[in-house]
Amino acid sequence: MFSAMGAEPRLRIMKLLLAAHPGGLVAGTIADELGMGASTLSHHLDKLRNEGLIVSRRDGTFLWYSANAEALRELLSFLYAECCTRNQVLEPQQFTCCS
Repeated sequence: MFSAMGAEPRLRIMKLLLAAHPGGLVAGTIADELGMGASTLSHHLDKLRNEGLIVSRRDGTFLWYSANAEALRELLSFLYAECCTRNQVLEPQQFTCCS
């Protein structure tokens, strides 16, 4: 998952999909927003989907893409557990949460 989000274009896609959560966006809108060609976008979306970071659904002729909130929650839980409870690098009180 880290590798998939480590590429700058995929990180931009994730930010865009998170901003559009939970409804998601169609591929054409993502391409327009990011100024990305269809084949390049398709490659990046496939990588994110294969890692479970995004999900897609078909609505007629459109493919809608959304951030996979559960996968991101698990990823953040892993980071929190490794950082704050196992290794005690940071105190839990140092984290702020947004609603």
